[in-house]
Amino acid sequence: MKTRRRDMLLGATAAVAAAGSVPTPAIAQGIRELKMVTDWPEGLAGLDTGAQRLARSITAMSDGRLKVTVYPSGSLVRALETFDAVGAGVADMYHSFDGYFESKSPALYFFGAVPFGLTADEFCSWVDFGGGQALWDEVDAQFNIKALMATQTGVQMGGWFNKEINTAEDYKGLRYRMPGLGAEVLRRMGAIVVNVPAVDIVKAFKSGAIDGSEWIGPWPDINLGLDKVADYYYYPGFHEPSSNLTLGINKTLWDGLAASDRALIEAAAQAEVTRSLAEFNAENVKWLKILRADKRIKIRRFSDELLKVAAKFSREVLADLAAKDPLTRKVYDSYMGFLAGIRDWGELSETGYRIARRLGLS
Repeated sequence: MKTRRRDMLLGATAAVAAAGSVPTPAIAQGIRELKMVTDWPEGLAGLDTGAQRLARSITAMSDGRLKVTVYPSGSLVRALETFDAVGAGVADMYHSFDGYFESKSPALYFFGAVPFGLTADEFCSWVDFGGGQALWDEVDAQFNIKALMATQTGVQMGGWFNKEINTAEDYKGLRYRMPGLGAEVLRRMGAIVVNVPAVDIVKAFKSGAIDGSEWIGPWPDINLGLDKVADYYYYPGFHEPSSNLTLGINKTLWDGLAASDRALIEAAAQAEVTRSLAEFNAENVKWLKILRADKRIKIRRFSDELLKVAAKFSREVLADLAAKDPLTRKVYDSYMGFLAGIRDWGELSETGYRIARRLGLS
């Protein structure tokens, strides 16, 4: 265990690496210094910038008593080792996508993104008022982590490709970068799925290691440079109808905080969910205009035939996931039950209105 944790540290001292599962934040003159590790390259639009803003909010709202410092991917722990680092006490918090950590528990997929699943507002409703948070607590307590919603991207794009994708058959043999449950859906459609950290996606495209990749939407995709390495940009992102990013906190640390500090962190995280979703929507509008003006970029919709095949495999993937263990089944039942109800209401409310608006503005 100690060797594993030392391996996670890239620049920390051996003394920190040898620490126990309880983090020991520096405390001087009443100031508690907290280390937040992320899986995002420094400056990455919407993700690293959102983590930085959340850290500033917690620091400001506590009047500086809780001083949160963000360590981008690779600066304190390696990419995708953030979950382990926080559970072990090497870091105090992480900002990441819980679907990256499905090897810990398949149930974590439901707190990241589910193909053909809940949209952003629907997911927030499930977590806050549909029993999702209690289930999340039950899952993460096994790993000494307390999880909170922290960032919401909204509906994502379907991804970038170096060729046209007309039917589900076109995925066969395609080398595609995708994490999460969507990856298993594409495997069943015949794709060769790989997962590389965000910082390496463009490099993988250039080297020919991948033929396509999903990321998020126009704003962060252009920021990452994906518009320079692929010509075809597809929608909708059926694999991630919303993507929740998590603020994971060492549970021993969390339990030791004063109730007022826990409430403060919860409020800061909740505010960042609202702020981030608004920012993603506003920025995607701006950057979509840039993509539309680029004659080389071809923005295409996935065919109905392809979406129906993807939906079929998605149902199978979720059913297989639910069979893995009792706790995952418990989360699945809650999630799918809420999805059924919110779909009924959504057809009358959001979907009904959008159809009316389309008719009124056509």
